[in-house]
Amino acid sequence: MATVNEITNRDVDFAKWYTDICRVAELIDYSSVKGSMIIKPYGYAIWENIQKILDKMFKELGHENVQMPMFIPESLLNVEKDHIEGFAPEVAWVTMGGNTPLEERYCVRPTSETLFCDHYKKIIKSYRDLPKLYNQWCTIVRWEKTTRPFLRSREILWQEGHTMHRTEEEARNETITMWHVYEKFQKEYLALPVIVGKKTEKEKFAGAEETYTIEAMMQDGVALQNGTSHYFGQKFAKAFDIEFLDQDNTMKTPYQTSWGVTTRMIGGLIMTHSDDNGLVLPPKIAPIQVIFIPIGKDEQVLNKIKDIINKLPETITTKIDLTDKSPGYKFAEAEVKGIPLRIDLGNRDLENNTVTLVRRDTLEKTTVSLENIEKTIQNTLEDIQNNLYKTAEERRNKMLHTAKNYEEFKKITNSLPGFIKINWCGEMACEEKIKDETGYKSRCILIDEKADGNCAICGKNGKHKIYFGKQY
Repeated sequence: MATVNEITNRDVDFAKWYTDICRVAELIDYSSVKGSMIIKPYGYAIWENIQKILDKMFKELGHENVQMPMFIPESLLNVEKDHIEGFAPEVAWVTMGGNTPLEERYCVRPTSETLFCDHYKKIIKSYRDLPKLYNQWCTIVRWEKTTRPFLRSREILWQEGHTMHRTEEEARNETITMWHVYEKFQKEYLALPVIVGKKTEKEKFAGAEETYTIEAMMQDGVALQNGTSHYFGQKFAKAFDIEFLDQDNTMKTPYQTSWGVTTRMIGGLIMTHSDDNGLVLPPKIAPIQVIFIPIGKDEQVLNKIKDIINKLPETITTKIDLTDKSPGYKFAEAEVKGIPLRIDLGNRDLENNTVTLVRRDTLEKTTVSLENIEKTIQNTLEDIQNNLYKTAEERRNKMLHTAKNYEEFKKITNSLPGFIKINWCGEMACEEKIKDETGYKSRCILIDEKADGNCAICGKNGKHKIYFGKQY
């Protein structure tokens, strides 16, 4: 295993620090397929936990999992023009089947709205067939020019929900509900203090009427879009001639949504919580929550560890490091891999009826009694989870700025990292001016906060409060 000495300091090169963490913590490896990564077992275990938790949340709301084809005929992709235009630069095309040229090009799915619509057209005939609440766990391909582990890859592991509804109200409620499911998951499980809001017309998903976003801020003040939920209205349904017979015996067009998150959330975890010693993982998402390191080879020590594990709830994942590596090496390995809690136990500890706890979030080392150790472990894991959120929130809040005019805006961009909140008129010209002159892009329009003054850019009447920031 690589060591902490191979991790670049965050303050020296944040981008290199990030990729070093991914490699040293054994989350990924680089492959011979340019722009695509190998997700190693430890990295994939994090994704499996994400998948397990979200899948349960989806199913509790009535969603069902399906599997759509990987390939989309060009004619099908072209049905909704705005949609294909938005994805055209990133689409990978298949033109040969073996040695035979195909009569029609197939793209490797960049997203699956068109496939779902083509299917829904066949199965939705009556109001009794609605709603259709489908979700898919799969890979997609987007031919990114610049790639980085988890953040941008040509082959992406993700989840995409696609639903059809009888009424506009139902579809809008679905869009907002799933948006808040993502918010809840990221705050409660990933310990990410995300900001939620609505995308501008310029930044919304290709083909959507409205896009709602989850915006996380990394330690360097740069934004990471960590999930989106889209309201499509009837746009796709009309393009695909999807109709159903309603209760009033008239033919109507259903309303559609889609929503998705990707392995990008793992990148968000790394860049929000980790440090120069390696990965830091919140207990609720860590593949291993507690690692036990026996000091020496005394059977009594091992039996005591097994006794502690047997008394812990099954929801707490544990590991005993029984390798022949030195204790120092084991300590370093647990630290680099971000295991939330390390417990060291040897003969002397047994004699004193104590055990050593080492927290990964603070690196605090304490000696505690073996009495009620199971409860101590549970309480410590809960405290680590809460502390990681609190620490990230406090750091983020220090990088949330407000500008009253464009001069203040530009001054902040030149001196301070983070997001900048302004009053905005809603016009694309101001949005594009900011991007062209500062490199900052709109992150989200705040839903629960109204403009309280003129647009900071042009001076016209302000319509929205909005955050701008640099992005990954």
